[in-house]
Amino acid sequence: MKRRQALQQVPFLVLSLGTAELAFGASIVAVRVWPAADYTRVTIESDRPLAAQHLMAQNPERLVIDIENLELSPALRELVGKVRPDDPFIAGVRVGQNQPRVVRLVFDLKQSVRPEQFTLMPVAAYQHRLVFDLYPTQATDPMVALVAEKAQAEREAAQSVQDALGELIGRVDKPLQVTPPKPTATVPAPGPGGASAAPPSPPLQTPAPPPPPSRELKDRINRLIIVALDPGHGGEDPGAIGPTGLKEKDVVLQVARQLRDRINKKPGMRAVMTRDADFFVPLHERVSKARRVQADLFISIHADAFFTPDARGASVFALSQGGASSAAARWMAKRENAADMVGGVNVNVKDEQVLKALLDMSTAAQIKDSLKVGTEVLRNIGKVGRLHKRDVEQAGFAVLKAPDIPSILVETAFISNPTEEQRLRDPEYQERLVEAIFTGLERYFAKNPPLSRNRTS
Repeated sequence: MKRRQALQQVPFLVLSLGTAELAFGASIVAVRVWPAADYTRVTIESDRPLAAQHLMAQNPERLVIDIENLELSPALRELVGKVRPDDPFIAGVRVGQNQPRVVRLVFDLKQSVRPEQFTLMPVAAYQHRLVFDLYPTQATDPMVALVAEKAQAEREAAQSVQDALGELIGRVDKPLQVTPPKPTATVPAPGPGGASAAPPSPPLQTPAPPPPPSRELKDRINRLIIVALDPGHGGEDPGAIGPTGLKEKDVVLQVARQLRDRINKKPGMRAVMTRDADFFVPLHERVSKARRVQADLFISIHADAFFTPDARGASVFALSQGGASSAAARWMAKRENAADMVGGVNVNVKDEQVLKALLDMSTAAQIKDSLKVGTEVLRNIGKVGRLHKRDVEQAGFAVLKAPDIPSILVETAFISNPTEEQRLRDPEYQERLVEAIFTGLERYFAKNPPLSRNRTS
């Protein structure tokens, strides 16, 4: 009888051991750190879910994270080498086994941060992810940053003009190199050591440093044409990947940076980027960034993939209040709208009601203007390379739903096509593509000048 009872207990014992092993057997797949001015993201990817607790310590500022049911591993130690010197928030990280089943991470901080912790379920190529987003406790106001950047550019331009003017004056005042006639007047009194002391030439007047931004400068900021540039994907979300490994997030960032520089060279125009480095920005935040600076135009830049490598050509999309203009447009919109799942959005802090209201607010006037600018851009891109569609397509892209900003999405090429992937790598092609996009938006604003906005009030 005792033997039978013992055998009946065996399944329970095996189950208990299996459960304990399951809870304590997580393996670290990868660790990643994504630094940016907006925030730094730390991602710990594992084959099983991880539980963690964190706290802030002061004097000096530190973020302490305890990950439960985990053994210290070489993969986790790699986190130490992932912190870059230019990270605006993290100075360094220490990793240790705090308790037999607790791994402690200590992040030494460069400034006070507001950490947000959340987990992500497996999606795409990723397994379970434990994520920490480190936000500055005092975020920079985008309009203040824009005014400061413009003022700095004005000062540099003024100094450059003054330097050139000073050089020109120096050349004009410099006497001609001719043989002087024999002196007939009195010789100047000898200077020290018996050498003749030439009269000192008057020094060039150094211009006074320009004053801080004035009301006039702020008025010019209000009259600026501001273009929001949105390089797709980034950070945890690589976007589409070409046959030889070229990532969409990298190539569109290169194109966006060149387009930013081209726009900033145009007097009266300024570009603002939703991301200027390799980090992830949620779709609704991309739209919000453009709205916070009251942008006059929003351009999202992509290089998508398709089912087959045969698809090729550039496209331009605008928002659709109804259905998509084609099956391909519908498929692309669905793919791009899923970027938040791959990139990783903290659903615990995202205001679903605000997001829903933002995405539901789309007007016919916005779409009408988007189609106008899209047509100009598409026409000029067609002079650089092949077009996938000769007309601006429409679909329900979430990133195009700013209610008061004309918004277009530019598919520069199909990165899944081997030929077009190589073109996207080519700096010369990128330069021609950027010039085509710029010419298109320049022509649009020439025909549809925006009204002055009260951005600095």
